[in-house]
Amino acid sequence: MVQTKDVPVLEVDKVEVEFRTSKGVAHVLNKVGFSLEKGKTLGIVGESGSGKSMTALAIMGLVPQPLGRVVAGRILLDGEDLLSASNDRIRQIRGDEISMIFQEPMTSLNPVFTVGEQIAEVFRFHRNADRSQALEQAVKMLHAVGIPHPGQRVKNYPHELSGGMRQRVMIAMALACNPKVLIADEPTTALDVTVQAQIFDLIEDLQKETETTVILITHDMGVIAEMAHRVAVMYAGRIVEEGSVAEILSTPKHPYTIGLISCVPKLDLDPSDQRPPLVEIPGIVPSLIEPGIGCAFAPRCNHATEKCRASIPPSFEVGENHRAACWLSEKR
Repeated sequence: MVQTKDVPVLEVDKVEVEFRTSKGVAHVLNKVGFSLEKGKTLGIVGESGSGKSMTALAIMGLVPQPLGRVVAGRILLDGEDLLSASNDRIRQIRGDEISMIFQEPMTSLNPVFTVGEQIAEVFRFHRNADRSQALEQAVKMLHAVGIPHPGQRVKNYPHELSGGMRQRVMIAMALACNPKVLIADEPTTALDVTVQAQIFDLIEDLQKETETTVILITHDMGVIAEMAHRVAVMYAGRIVEEGSVAEILSTPKHPYTIGLISCVPKLDLDPSDQRPPLVEIPGIVPSLIEPGIGCAFAPRCNHATEKCRASIPPSFEVGENHRAACWLSEKR
């Protein structure tokens, strides 16, 4: 399908995901929605358990079944609803038009195959390349992601590579077919800060070359500030605030977003500033099995009122392309 200016590359529309557990039904995603333009980066940020990775799995068609299922909504890729597509069609799209970099490359890569064979498989499945052609393309991809001596490295097994190199292999696999959308789910987990910076620079450089649309999932607001154009803040399976990075960082409206930004360490403290250098959000993420009737963040919020505890707030317009799901943002 030809991309037009009127149709976003990816549009997630009121997606809901449920999981059946021994204690009841967990509402993991609740009316999650956003859209993405070509070549832009959306950062999805929130604590563990907020629904970030499940959003990615829903887009990829990888929600664990039969316990988990998408029960409502639409996921449109160039206008095509992926939730209505056949399994064969999803397999064609996954790894070709939409790719994903998973959190931990050591568990995502198959330990019994060389990294070259695993990258080559992408070209054999999606491009019908023969074995020699696919391995040749694998060498080119390893070179593209900055791995030295790629002709030798294609013969290595995952355990023979460092953590940074394994993550580069995952990026090479994800970008092999020049996908329209790349989902990076905590792509620098367990890597040291120097390698983290290299990985983010690599993703940014490759994005500029290919105009790939990126969804960057992280818990780090500092990474969002450096990498993303827009940001969606998730809490308890909902998007509680969304807007441009500049708007969110300069004028956050939701108390949860304010709390996340306050959790970022400040290294250039003013000696006259009496505030603590690091602020934490009290409490924990609530259960998704019995979420209650009000705002999920109310038990942890210093500004909560009876209205917050009695009903879930809708998403209010609080600025240009900036929305927040908080009763404090309701226009009086």
